[in-house]
Amino acid sequence: MLAFTLFTLLALLGLSVAAAVSVGLLGMSLSAFFSTLPLSSAMGEIAWSTSAEFLLVAIPLYILMGELLVCSGVAGRMYGAVAKWLSWLPGGLMNANVGASALFSATSGSSVATAATISTLALPEQERKGYPAPMFLGSIAAGGTLGILIPPSINMILFALIANLSVPKLYLAATIPGILLSFMFVAMIVLTCLIRPELGGKKEHCTWAERRASLPDLLPPLAIFTLVVGAIYSGFATASESAALGVIAAFGLGLWRRAFTWQSLGQAFESTLRTTGMILFITLSAFFLNFVLSSIGLTSTLVSFVTELNMSPMGTLLAIIVFYIVLGCFMDTLAMLITTAPLVVPVIVALGFDPLWFGVILIVLCEMGQITPPFGMNLFVVQSIRNKGNFLDVVYGALPFCAVLLLLIALLIVFPQIALWLPTLA
Repeated sequence: MLAFTLFTLLALLGLSVAAAVSVGLLGMSLSAFFSTLPLSSAMGEIAWSTSAEFLLVAIPLYILMGELLVCSGVAGRMYGAVAKWLSWLPGGLMNANVGASALFSATSGSSVATAATISTLALPEQERKGYPAPMFLGSIAAGGTLGILIPPSINMILFALIANLSVPKLYLAATIPGILLSFMFVAMIVLTCLIRPELGGKKEHCTWAERRASLPDLLPPLAIFTLVVGAIYSGFATASESAALGVIAAFGLGLWRRAFTWQSLGQAFESTLRTTGMILFITLSAFFLNFVLSSIGLTSTLVSFVTELNMSPMGTLLAIIVFYIVLGCFMDTLAMLITTAPLVVPVIVALGFDPLWFGVILIVLCEMGQITPPFGMNLFVVQSIRNKGNFLDVVYGALPFCAVLLLLIALLIVFPQIALWLPTLA
């Protein structure tokens, strides 16, 4: 049964069938072959009950908040300010790519949206300032992955829903790893450019007066992040309600600056609808598959199989990590998260690991899936906006950042309090 499941899913993805359709077809195939009851009859009820989940309201709101910040020009001014503060480091604007991605992630919640936004802002500077393509492009693709680790994160909302965890606690667990990963990315860029200065492009020279003058451009995203996250932890609003507050703040900021046009607002709403539709289609398909997996007993069979292997808990965890690294090369990370989490989380809990801690590791693995070839979504986003050159430039540039992500996973395993200290403190 397990072999049939994996083979069918990989076959559908190998045939370039859309992730949501692949997941839905897999659920229907398992129902037809391994169930005596017509489980597909429950599809309508599952779709309704899942889409009626109040927590999911946060997803389109977080996406819209990021879109409004882009079309109002806040993101562009933020990138310019970050560039003034970080471009003096070895690596120049590549550090700004990571720093701006970290700031935008705190208001976006989406890896793809972060990568697309920073690509649009940064790519015009690449050739003008003499940066070799691979590492510069890799810094954008890798920086974009911060969008699903630094709160608020859409992927974390979905994982919390699947694993029945508290969204605020999961956000707390991811805060320190997200900040740490940002610094690790910058440290890797600096170290590489110290060893090979030709990768660092032309150095920019900014006076302290120019840096201080740019500080107001950093305040709007920081203020919105403080509003969204502060509303959650103060108890003033839930995750969905705080997302609505963020949209109101982003919209009000754009109106105050007279930055909106009817065309830009239309583009923001259209992009929000497209992205939300894609995410919810995958989510509904995955919840139907999860229902089928539970109904035919595959979840309990997998837990029993793993426990009967008599592997140590750490050995099993490492095997799961390798499984996700390989799967992330071939599968959309959102579909991977929603499809596999219901199977893996019971195993992790049975082995005695904290699900909050594992949730952070799983999100980091999803980040890696965004920049690992051949199907890393951020790689395609950066290349499509670049619209020239070789796709392998982006792939080669992202590989060193994969090593940094593996290092973070190792640190989380050796020092689990990196993720658990804030939730315990709270």
